Amino acid sequence: MLKVLAVCGSGMGTSMIMKMKVSQVLKKLNVDADVNSCSMGEAKSGLANYDLVLASTHIIKDLKGGPNTKMVGLLNLLDANELEAKLKEVGIG
Repeated sequence: MLKVLAVCGSGMGTSMIMKMKVSQVLKKLNVDADVNSCSMGEAKSGLANYDLVLASTHIIKDLKGGPNTKMVGLLNLLDANELEAKLKEVGIG
């Protein structure tokens, strides 16, 4: 099972919406995943435990994943087409 984290810059609202969108896209791609969400502050610890971390392009560069963590920056956090394309770029789906 793929462990996924959706991160937003300040609060939980956007990351919760991202979590739902990511879950929908992964289901469409037939990828079994456990998707979680959190704020930027919470994300700074424990990213190595995730296979995939998603955030906006302006904050993804400030996050450090583990050696096998795929870090994906998105221009539009709610665009399913962009999300699907970026997932395929990193070999998911």
